[in-house]
Amino acid sequence: MNETALPNEGVCASTDTMKDAARKAGKSDILDQYAKDYPQGPHDQPQSMCPAFGSLRVGLRMRRTATVLSGSACCVYGLTFVSHFYGARRSVGYVPFNSETLVTGKLFEDIRDSVHDLADPDRYDAIVVTNLCVPTASGVPLRLLPSEVNGVRIIGIDVPGFGIPTHAEAKDVLAGAMLNYARQEAEAGPVAAPASGKSDRPTVTLLGEMFPADPMTIAQLIAPLGLAAGPTVPCREWRELYAALDCGAVAAIHPFYTSSIREFQAAGRPVLGSAPVGVDGTAMWLRGLGDVFGLSDMEVAAAQNASLPAIKSALAATPISGTITLSGYEGSELLVARLLIESGATVPYVGTACPQTEWSAADAEWLAAKGVTVKYRASLEDDRAAMEAIKPDLSIGTTPVVQKAKELGIPGLYFTNLISARPLMGAAGAGSLAQVVNGAIANKDRMVAMRTFFEGVGREDTAGIWEGDPNIRSDFRELNRKKLERAAKAAKAQEMI
Repeated sequence: MNETALPNEGVCASTDTMKDAARKAGKSDILDQYAKDYPQGPHDQPQSMCPAFGSLRVGLRMRRTATVLSGSACCVYGLTFVSHFYGARRSVGYVPFNSETLVTGKLFEDIRDSVHDLADPDRYDAIVVTNLCVPTASGVPLRLLPSEVNGVRIIGIDVPGFGIPTHAEAKDVLAGAMLNYARQEAEAGPVAAPASGKSDRPTVTLLGEMFPADPMTIAQLIAPLGLAAGPTVPCREWRELYAALDCGAVAAIHPFYTSSIREFQAAGRPVLGSAPVGVDGTAMWLRGLGDVFGLSDMEVAAAQNASLPAIKSALAATPISGTITLSGYEGSELLVARLLIESGATVPYVGTACPQTEWSAADAEWLAAKGVTVKYRASLEDDRAAMEAIKPDLSIGTTPVVQKAKELGIPGLYFTNLISARPLMGAAGAGSLAQVVNGAIANKDRMVAMRTFFEGVGREDTAGIWEGDPNIRSDFRELNRKKLERAAKAAKAQEMI
């Protein structure tokens, strides 16, 4: 084992310091793979919650799966808090550490002991152990954990904030690791059949978290092609992983699942990008699926004719009128933009925290043809600048973007809770956004009235009603700025020692 200590364990060091420490501790191969799978730039890391929330969420949603975190106590507290805020109803294991256990290797031994204590085959199919930033940077070698204990699978992953740009991509880290394990099991011999049984038709595995109705809609869309919808990855139980791998093709609904796609390709499964959203998207996607399965033009046309009229009717019945800027970090931003445009909206800008991949190329080309600027790895500054320059009728985005829009009197909707939590596929998706979007746009006058009402009450540190002018001490601010600069220089000098 090659475990090293970072200065001030439990306190986050700079990204460069953490990366350098991780490489010196033997984690170069992991960081290099993450850099390849989840390319950064033009911004190093878009503003997002801790990436480990994504992998934690995937593990907590799987039945008969235990989750163990190894990291700073403050990080573990924040992750468990937000996981329960989003509906987790399961305990999260935690292996604490201090400088001594980190340096001596005792932390790894503690993790190994916790795995042995948890490995009850009557309760669990798998145990997921996740290194957060400090254990990853210190080289805690989860690869040395046993692959199984008492018949329970052990999966160790590193999910450092300095190696994975967004929590959306961290979902792929765990999904890919599980698929890799399941693929090796399937290659070694017979595996358990899914609880729902095996389909008598070729299946299409769906890649990416979706609104629960969307997989059922996709199943209806592809039924005329003689195909069935397979499991959705990330899966809800271990046996679904085998069924996901045993498919005819994979639909990369969310195009950033690079690690998972690599496992499917290793299993010899073709991968299809984009998704059946709107008329154009559904027609193109069904055509692509027909090509993958070698179906005739007549069969594809029959499937298109079975679904496209209903989608056209839904779009015509629920039009959207107005200019909308759109941004988010879920990975479905381009799909939502397509649906908004086919609903009649003008969408000049789309920002996504996720990277550009070949699986989103068709969506990007379609949007470009409609005059849309797509910004991959968009920063908060990118999204705010676009919104402020365009002054749309509605801004859909992350919390700080929506907050800024409302300050300017522009209606705003939080992408994750109000847009992503709706169906997008087929006819159900075609009419799903209109009510909330049109309702928000109609609130423009109310936003202006509220902004006028609160005009003059100040903002940030001058907010409120003052009897006189706010006492702004610019000299104190300047003194504090110089202190911060000196502290940053001292920290930089310490790193160079």
